[in-house]
Amino acid sequence: MIIKRKKYEMFIPIYQICLKIWAYVDANRPIKLFVFGDSYVDTGNRNFTASSWKEPYGITYPGIPAGHFSDGHVFTDYMASWMGIKSPTPYRYRKLRPIKYGMNFAYGGTAVFDTLVAAPNMTKQIDLFEQLLQEKIYTRDDLKFSTALVSVSGNDYGIYLARGGSLRGLSAFTKSMIKQLGLNLQRIQGLGVRKIAVMNRQPLGCLPSETISDLYKNCSTSGNSVALFHNQVLEKTVEKLNNKSKESVFVILNMYKAFLSALKKQASQPDTNAGTQSMERYFVCNNPNSTFFWDDVHPSQTGWRAVYLALCCSM
Repeated sequence: MIIKRKKYEMFIPIYQICLKIWAYVDANRPIKLFVFGDSYVDTGNRNFTASSWKEPYGITYPGIPAGHFSDGHVFTDYMASWMGIKSPTPYRYRKLRPIKYGMNFAYGGTAVFDTLVAAPNMTKQIDLFEQLLQEKIYTRDDLKFSTALVSVSGNDYGIYLARGGSLRGLSAFTKSMIKQLGLNLQRIQGLGVRKIAVMNRQPLGCLPSETISDLYKNCSTSGNSVALFHNQVLEKTVEKLNNKSKESVFVILNMYKAFLSALKKQASQPDTNAGTQSMERYFVCNNPNSTFFWDDVHPSQTGWRAVYLALCCSM
């Protein structure tokens, strides 16, 4: 599908977002990044029972499990790096690490609505953010130099189906979920954040969890259709928010297109994914840097870098 630039102006390249952010910089007020969402952007908020704190997660960086749902960096780290700042401190470490570059409220396994994971959903994550503002940890002036990154990668759909939701009712569920997401975005704006970037849905049908039935050869058309419908509803919601907004700018990061672009490049690379079986009953490829996915739903560090570069180069 060809997207006309004039109609979908919220799909601006990530470098344009960052250039606009840099316009606010001065020596005394570093840019701040506030992150909300799930495992695609979580950098250590889940407790130590989560897989992100167990081997072999973190095997590439920092060499041990560090709370990232990857062998190394996740999208948050690349976003922060492009903004010229360090990755924001996870909320659970707010009293132990510097917070001048912002804070990460994302928890792997969570969603817009509640899931089976005992961690804050997006509304509660924003509650935590608002509490810090009430405590004067961050001021309104701080937020003038800030950006919010919001990730909704699909856990809502997983819990919907797990609880017996039907395919017939999926459309209505998508609309209700994105309606709540829109309210969450408005609330972040109302708290004073000047720029809000929301990641649209990646091509669901291309995740290993979906392609396994076809021996990982082809993406699932039905899975990608679900993602495309989600993204269409999100586009309309963001467009309405932008029409109402006078100062803040809501932007969609086109993860669907970036994933497909990165996967296409990965498919042209030599297959070096042979690996060895460990005593912990998982299979680790010999060269994680040669893979796009780390597990059945999460990109590897190399995969996230490829997605990031695809966003930077998109027009």
